[in-house]
Amino acid sequence: MSANVELRGAVHLDQMQPQFAATIAANSDGYFPVAGESAFWLEVRPGIVVNRLLDVALKTCDVRPGALITERHYGSLEVHSPDQGQVRMAGEAILRELGVSAEDGIAPNLLTDEIVRQIDDHHAMLINRTRAGMLVLGKDTLYTLEVTPAVHVLLAANEAEKASAVRIVGLGHDGAVGRLRLAGSDADIEQAVAAIHRAMEGTPGRAAPEEVGG
Repeated sequence: MSANVELRGAVHLDQMQPQFAATIAANSDGYFPVAGESAFWLEVRPGIVVNRLLDVALKTCDVRPGALITERHYGSLEVHSPDQGQVRMAGEAILRELGVSAEDGIAPNLLTDEIVRQIDDHHAMLINRTRAGMLVLGKDTLYTLEVTPAVHVLLAANEAEKASAVRIVGLGHDGAVGRLRLAGSDADIEQAVAAIHRAMEGTPGRAAPEEVGG
């Protein structure tokens, strides 16, 4: 790996869930993913190197690019395919190009992890003005998550939807902080949060350095 390239996180999603895939597709400039496909996401610093890394994946594996994002400090990319084996090979090729393993990334650091029960109708309408997914309704229970590096929020959202019938209301994975909003019943939110915690605790990595804005 070049001395000035930092792996912040690498995430493999074995099977994208319907809401998750739809939310990503609605905000994508690349080839749209669909439910059931496998995906590999990567976040690095400096951001511009994602161009070289995406080139490696597309020339060695049968995958489609879903994202190529360069922020102020960080860059991220995504590739996906119905063939999970090809996606895994693409991820391995990218990491090999960097000279690292997925474990060399930064472990998830949860900055905000809160449940707000029975939200007010006016509160729900404010959230809906800037939502990136489903609607939240008055009297819903709301869950909010902020995590660094931002790429880990993608695993959190997909695992939450696997575990319960929650609605993905907001999903932001660009820049320094990943943000997720979920809505549903008390029981559904609690199941989703438990799944998120298992996923985050099961993600290896090194301790986070001092963060900078993305």
